[in-house]
Amino acid sequence: MCQHAKACPAAEDADHEAAKATASHPEQGWSLLCNGVVLFEDTGELLPSGEAKGPRRTLPQAG
Repeated sequence: MCQHAKACPAAEDADHEAAKATASHPEQGWSLLCNGVVLFEDTGELLPSGEAKGPRRTLPQAG
């Protein structure tokens, strides 16, 4: 899928978010990466396989 000179990580790779964005719609809160992953601004993801991954937010620690 990736056409870059140094190939971007595949959607199955642990570092798949390092792929370059081919389409970006910040007004809608998402970007399409060249490996087919849709990355949402809340850190959720939709993989090309159809698998959805929820946001990975960290909650503030009570002090």
